[in-house]
Amino acid sequence: MPRCHLLDHRFGCHGPTLASLMGKSGRMRIAVLSDIHGVLPALEAVLGEPEVAGADVIVLTGDVAAGPMPVQTLDVLISLGERALWVNGNADRELVEAVRGKASPYPVSQWAAEQLRDDQVELLAGLPDRQVVELGRLGTTLFVHATPRSDEEMILVDSSLERWAEVLAGESAGTVVLGNTHMPFVRLADRVLVVNPGSVGMPYGRSGAHWALLDGDTGAVTLRRTPLDAALVGERLVRESGFGGIEEWVADYVTNVHSDAEALRVFAKAENR
Repeated sequence: MPRCHLLDHRFGCHGPTLASLMGKSGRMRIAVLSDIHGVLPALEAVLGEPEVAGADVIVLTGDVAAGPMPVQTLDVLISLGERALWVNGNADRELVEAVRGKASPYPVSQWAAEQLRDDQVELLAGLPDRQVVELGRLGTTLFVHATPRSDEEMILVDSSLERWAEVLAGESAGTVVLGNTHMPFVRLADRVLVVNPGSVGMPYGRSGAHWALLDGDTGAVTLRRTPLDAALVGERLVRESGFGGIEEWVADYVTNVHSDAEALRVFAKAENR
């Protein structure tokens, strides 16, 4: 799906070609940021990382704004211009649905939807479900939010090969990058390299802002973590958000990090395990 519809009246056509995204050295380095969830301080910290600042492309694999600072987060991401390659996430879709009258079961998402400007709703409503890049030694690389067939399906690091075969059926990409579960991992699934960068704004398992770096020249995939001072992040969110339940939200998702083991147990139920 072309991206020229994404606020092109304000920001121009954001439909970069492979050639336009290549670095001067001929390399392509992609930073992958997923599940930011409107946590602007975490996003700013990641964007300040030298390897992110120097990346040829920043891929956003969904769930960018459903959180305590949605408007500001989207404005920062939009300012990346053609360096950003966007993918729709279920929380992004649900924000648009909330604006259009379908109430969200999550108070922070309902509130976030009510804060968005019309141009930001238009942006989210037009996001593609997938992006594909020819990435050197990593081959054809597919970027989605949850799985290639759904923006909310659960697939996990410990899912069976049979389950992975079902989820990846019909796909030809040699590398698949996805988010959704907020837990970073790299694994092979019958010769397909699968990468989950984890979550920038709502990590499970370890604190900090999680992201990934893909190098098409070397074929290297690196999971990265940007340390954060959770207390300072929480204080800023409480001060600047405006969300009525911000203190409880901060206590649940910022100063506390949910266990990856518990998350795996809960999410495995979606696979009938």
